[in-house]
Amino acid sequence: MVTEQLLDQFRQSGETVRVIRDALEQNDVLGIVVAWDDTTVIIRRPNRRVVKLSRDYTYQAAEQERTV
Repeated sequence: MVTEQLLDQFRQSGETVRVIRDALEQNDVLGIVVAWDDTTVIIRRPNRRVVKLSRDYTYQAAEQERTV
């Protein structure tokens, strides 16, 4: 589960994050952290739509190399 501190760092910096949901790279979600609660995170994608995702997924900076 992603920590409060990491989510807050992503939100304040406004950097794009990569949400890794499974082993396939095409299923990754790229966007900006908008808000979160105890179980979910809201990500704003580049097309301005928002996605509500579980905090159990892997969150990392988009410019980093993808790790599974």
